[in-house]
Amino acid sequence: MITWNPALRGRQLRTMSDFSDEEMMEIVDLAIALKARKDAGVRGDLLRRRNIALIFEKSSTRTRNSCVVAAQDEGGNAQYLGGHDTHFGHKESVKDSARVLGRLYDGILFRGYRQDTVEQLAKWSGVPVWNGLTDESHPTQILADLMTLKQAFGDVRGRKLVYMGDGRNNVANSLMMGCAKAGVHYVNCTPKELLPEPALVAKAAEIAARHGATVAVESDPATAVRGANALYTDVWVSMGEEAKTAERLRLLRPYQVNMDLCRATGNLGGELVFLHCLPAFHDDQTEVSKDTGAQEVADDVFEAPFSRVFDEAENRMHTIKALFVSAIGDPAAG
Repeated sequence: MITWNPALRGRQLRTMSDFSDEEMMEIVDLAIALKARKDAGVRGDLLRRRNIALIFEKSSTRTRNSCVVAAQDEGGNAQYLGGHDTHFGHKESVKDSARVLGRLYDGILFRGYRQDTVEQLAKWSGVPVWNGLTDESHPTQILADLMTLKQAFGDVRGRKLVYMGDGRNNVANSLMMGCAKAGVHYVNCTPKELLPEPALVAKAAEIAARHGATVAVESDPATAVRGANALYTDVWVSMGEEAKTAERLRLLRPYQVNMDLCRATGNLGGELVFLHCLPAFHDDQTEVSKDTGAQEVADDVFEAPFSRVFDEAENRMHTIKALFVSAIGDPAAG
């Protein structure tokens, strides 16, 4: 029998701040329970007759497919609405579209550019809205990251995670808040040109202190990774920032996650995992990296036994399913 906290019913996820520390980990635990049931070959009806709108302004592999499979696994339906499929934000305002879609669907997941779009959807639709990615925040990814850490280590509290790369992007910001709320020591290792906002770092540090954890910003990779249990990186050039490619390659080349950096943790061959939200430019096999080779992560790290990137990718589906179920699911169908 799948159960969850009734206080999660109808809840939004716009940023990591929308759940308390305890509620965030309850979502992770629910995802683990749903995964165990799926692995046992049991299909549920927790989302039977529930319809979810997927509004995507940005292309996607993991988020889109995770949403579709998550809904179908529990008897629900997820309808993909791409940038050219509706009048959303073009001939019709976000506010008006939200009021229409909220009358047709039980929930809305948005993946796009502006955080304000998520906020307007949440304000006007009248149904739960989940942030599948904006330029500012990526909370659904962080739930999958925390689930992967919990699978690797059990209790995540007191573990140390180091993020390497662009220190002020959406993943780095959300990961910092998620680690703080989970009691994971977090280090943002980034060049001085790409530092996160000091106010956000201070807020995360205050939250982390409640759990005996710390938040730090460091520009020297060897210093940052000492004692790390998890190394995490992301692409060096985010969608929409392609004009900055040459500059980012110059700034971030010293922050590549390679085997030398893994050895510098002191945990290689022990309690160390590598994480990446994907896609990853770890070789010269993509259109993006064919001229540069590996960028943010070396191929031997990406393919190493301690790399958990595909567990992490799968966990996007389980954690998104947990969000859907906790907010709009039918407990009687558990």
